[in-house]
Amino acid sequence: MFTVNEYLASIRTNLASHTETLVTRLKTITASTFAADVELLDFAAFIEPLSHEVSITLFSMDRDANEVFEEEGTPGFAGSTSVLDEVVYLDVPDDQSEAFDAFYEEHEETLLEEEQRLIGEWFRTCFEQAGGAAVELPCYFGVHDEGQTLDLKRNVWMDEEEKWN
Repeated sequence: MFTVNEYLASIRTNLASHTETLVTRLKTITASTFAADVELLDFAAFIEPLSHEVSITLFSMDRDANEVFEEEGTPGFAGSTSVLDEVVYLDVPDDQSEAFDAFYEEHEETLLEEEQRLIGEWFRTCFEQAGGAAVELPCYFGVHDEGQTLDLKRNVWMDEEEKWN
């Protein structure tokens, strides 16, 4: 009933319906000026597996992995901001939830890796459409607590720790 390819195609379709919203929000961010202490932009996706939702938050960071916060009298953005509120990336009908759960459990390792890659590629495409190349700071995208990050400028997945170098 479920296949890996169908699962991924469904995620692609659901994410595509949110592209315009994400691109619009990213255009605001890519046109922003950032505080001098901000050394990189870290976009973090938070995935809620039970409800099949994803949200994305931007954190302004320094190279020591500390969030940079806005200081009074300092020009430019610093801190964090929501880039995408919770959106459903997969719709599983109630009458298929048990079969889906069995399918997911059987293929969990592959599905987790592929859904993260797919969400990252979708985000990178939206970032590019929003003028992300014009942002002078290094920019990264990753799923919270998953260990891999996508360098949005070079389109390369890497260990999350490498972005701090």
